[in-house]
Parts: sequence; structure tokens; C-alpha cells
Amino acid sequence: MNQVAVKMSKTELNTTVEWKALPWHTLEAKVFKLQTRIYRAEQNGDTQAVHQLQKTLIHSWAAKCLAVRKVTQDNRGKQTAGIDGVKALKPNERLQLAQQLGLSDKSMPVRQVLIPKPGKSEKRALGIPTIQERARQALVKLALEPQWEAKFEPHSYGFRPGRSAHDALKAVQHSIKQKAKYVLDADISKCFDQIDHTKLLNKLNTFPSLRRQIRAWLKAGVITGNTWFLSEKGTPQGGVISPLLANIALHGMEETIQQAFPRRYFRAEGKRWDIRPPKLVRFADDFVILHEDLSVIQGCQQQISTWLSDLGLTLHPAKTRISHTLVPVEGNVGFDFLGYHFQQHSVGKHRTSHVTIGNPNGNQQVKPLGYRLFVTPSKESLKRHMARIKTVIQQHSHSPQDALIRVLNPIIRGWAKYFGYFNARPQLTKADYQLYLKLKAWATARCTGRGATKIAEKYWHFQELGRWQFSTDTVVLTKHIQHRTAVYTHLNSQRSPFDGDWTYWAKRMGHYPGVSFRVATLLKRQEGKCARCHLTFTTEDRIEVDHIQPRILGGADTFDNLQLLHGHCHDAKTATDGSLQLAT
Repeated sequence: MNQVAVKMSKTELNTTVEWKALPWHTLEAKVFKLQTRIYRAEQNGDTQAVHQLQKTLIHSWAAKCLAVRKVTQDNRGKQTAGIDGVKALKPNERLQLAQQLGLSDKSMPVRQVLIPKPGKSEKRALGIPTIQERARQALVKLALEPQWEAKFEPHSYGFRPGRSAHDALKAVQHSIKQKAKYVLDADISKCFDQIDHTKLLNKLNTFPSLRRQIRAWLKAGVITGNTWFLSEKGTPQGGVISPLLANIALHGMEETIQQAFPRRYFRAEGKRWDIRPPKLVRFADDFVILHEDLSVIQGCQQQISTWLSDLGLTLHPAKTRISHTLVPVEGNVGFDFLGYHFQQHSVGKHRTSHVTIGNPNGNQQVKPLGYRLFVTPSKESLKRHMARIKTVIQQHSHSPQDALIRVLNPIIRGWAKYFGYFNARPQLTKADYQLYLKLKAWATARCTGRGATKIAEKYWHFQELGRWQFSTDTVVLTKHIQHRTAVYTHLNSQRSPFDGDWTYWAKRMGHYPGVSFRVATLLKRQEGKCARCHLTFTTEDRIEVDHIQPRILGGADTFDNLQLLHGHCHDAKTATDGSLQLAT
């Protein structure tokens, strides 16, 4: 009925009302029901049912509307134009796009944009599709993702719904917490740019019309300036579906290792030995392999190199090395993974980790290991972070203090929320001290001729935390140590958001890294629902904190004046609450 009403719309005003008034809860429920059916059909090995359900979802009005909303209202890159120059769509144009959406055997080229890599002089090439192609990719992703979530290996964490980098970090920590191991720390060279198209399409093994559509995206080419370049390999970074395709291409890496080095049992010296297979933990194209035997790790490197070559990929020679968590190997001890440094250190009997040996149903013995695992922010991560802060402070050498604080707070909060887990306290404290020295130099340069006491009294004030902080009457500079979180709940590697257990997933949302205490509290208060549309938040939603009474209109920054909204609901509320008019 909704689709018929849209087709009968005669004016832009009516169409606008219809887009805003679409029954989004019903649409989301229909799409999710189809996705769970696809997930279960794939688990049961019913390929025919999977393909039929995917066709049904792709042709459904609900999925088309959600795909359009995703790329035009929710995505953070929604204001980025493709080769057609279109950055945004009006509500009536969104409806028209939803009506026209469907599979095709053609695709428009992507627009290449170069962005700097963090902490490096080189740049990363992004391929920006048009809004129409982005919506089509979002639609296909809705159909493909539940199928592959039922197939993906348990220790693959990058670009998957309901999983984060901290889940990968926790999996690595769990593997080496009670045993020292050798590590293959590896990175795939130009993974997104070198994937063989034919191999990827064969691995997809999907129905013909979807295969033709994905092939069209892969072969669409790239436009740089006024020049078009043919895409012979790789998946352009920047597309909605590119991360999923990369994960599909790399699927099977963990199984290859376990088949080459299976679990073994044998008796020696009167004991029964259990040799477990190597553990591979992957986040996108960055992965580590862990095992207590050096020869096994060396064999894994050869196996992975051979397996990747079949896809047209190679290991990055400068970023691939063999190390050990406790003792030096070729000068290497410990390893970096996803910005953290993992290393075991010899400690005394009062600080050592322990391992429980023996039969769980019989006699057990607790044995001290003599070492302890430390997981801390890497030196390189801290160095890049402080370099960014230094640049910001230099750029605000003549700005008011409150302006500098408002720019620094999100940077500090974002970095500390990612790196505030595990054993991060020393590095967070170090970051706060280095920040203090930079701010002291900033303040001294602005107050030539004044004594240290006068400078301190002007820029540092006694706050509620019981210490002096860099602050003004209206804003206080946050500290890195304030955002430390000691506990992280590890994801059950066998779970997926498409398994239908929203009790489990709703409980986890408040424990995700990057979810602040404020957001977690509001999630609990709102029972996991948006305060405007009253739809349940999902792991794929962009959740934003909104001031009910805008601060520019006198609203307070307190819990009584806060609510959680979807990104698109937040945009709609801001457009009508009067804050934009006053700001301009």
C-alpha cells in the first residue's frame, strides 16, 4: 500500500510527507525477517533457498527504502559526490531513487579521491561511487551479508556487523594470556587494489544477475580528473560493498591453516600431549598467527603466501615478521596489532599470571608462570596522537582558550576511548603529561613577561575532580586517564546479529568500545530505542547524542537534557528545533 501511495504522489510536498511518514519500523522488521531466513538457510546448506530469498529481498520495497536512507541520511560520507557531482537528495528524490532501484549489468565509474594515511606521507586512493550506485550497493549488501555471516570464519573481525577491533584484540589476548607463543605478524600488501576479479566472483558463487552486477562494479573503472582508467583487479575503497567483497575474498584463510596444521594428540615421556592448531586472528587485511612452535609459524607463513598468491595477493615484506611474546627472536620481542602492543614480561611471584592444570573434574593445580602479559597502546600510536595534538595547538596559537579546548576534547576522547582498555593506564598518564607540557608552552608563549604562577592561575583552575585542570568558566579540557576502561566483554565468536537473539545483542551495545558512559546510560534509559522514531537501535545504526533543548538556546549539558537519536532523526530534529537559525 505504501508503494502505491508513493506512485500516486503528484506534488513535491506530498512526496516529502510520504518519505518522512514511511512506516520505518515495519520496513526494518520485514528486511530483518528476510535476512534471518537467509542466514538460517545458509546454515542449513540450502543454497537454492538462499538465492530465492536474496532475490525477494532485493526486489522488496522495504529493502530499497532502507538502502536509500542508509546512503543519503545515515552514512558519514553522505555529502561526498561521485562523478555526477550530486551530494544530496531531497525527500521526493529519495522516493524516486527507491522506485528505480534494482540490479543492472552496468555501472558508472567511481571518482578517485586521495586521502592521507595516518602518520604517513603517502596517500590512500578512495573510489567514490554516485549516490545511485551507493544505494544499489547498499541494497545488495542487505542480501549478501547475512549469507556470508553464516559462512565467515569465527576469528575474522574487520568490517562485520556486531564486531569491533577490540573483539580481535581480546581474542589475541585470550590466546597468549597463559602461554608464551611465537607470532607471525603479517599484513597483506595493497589488499583492496590487487584482488583478482575472477577468483572473487567464483568464490561468491551467486545467481547470474547478481554476479553480473558485482562484476560491473568491479570493472567500472576510475576517473581521475578527466581521465578514465580501467579496473582490471581490486575492489575500490570507498564503496559500500567493498569491505564485504574483501572479506569474501579473504575467507578461508583460517581454515587453510587449520587443515595444514590440525590438532594432534600423542604420548611421550609418560604424558599425553595435546598440540592445538595455530590460531589466526584477522581484522580486514591485518592478521596475526599464534603458536608455541616456531616451525609451525614458519610453515604457516609459507601456507599463507601460497594461498594469497592464488588471489593475486602477497604479504607486505616490511610489515611481516616473526616474533615471540616473551623472548627475543632475531631481535624482535612482542608485536603490534591494531595499534596495541602485546608483550609478556618476567615478573615476581606476587605479580605473575597463573595457569590451571589438571582434569576439571579431578585434581587441579594452579601453577605460576613467572611472567605476565601487558597489552598497551603502541609507541607509534602514542607518537602519532601527540603529533596531531601538537599540530592542533600550533594552529590555535592565537585562538581563545575555550576554542582550543573544544577542538582538543573530541581528539583526546576519541583516542582514549579506543586505547583505554587492557593495561593502558601508564600510556594514558604519559599522554596527559605530554599534553600538559605542550599546553604549558602554549600558555607561556601567550604571556610573555609573566611569571609561572600568574600563567597557571589564568589557564588552570581547580575542578570537581579535585585537581587543577586546563579550563575556562564554560569548558574543561578532558584528560586521557578519565576515559580508561578496565573491562571489555569479549564477543562470542559464533554469534551473529542475524541469529535473531536481540537480548544478547542489545546487552552488548552498551559495552562496545567507543560507547561512552553517557551513551551506555542513555541506551539503558531508553531501552535501546531512538527517542524520536522509537525504533530499536541495531549494530549497524549511527547513534548520536542530542540535547533536547539545544545548548545554543540555553539547554544544559546534563542527563535530563540528553537523548539518543538515529543520525537521520538527529538531522530532522535539528532542522526544526531553531538551533540552526540562531547559529546562522
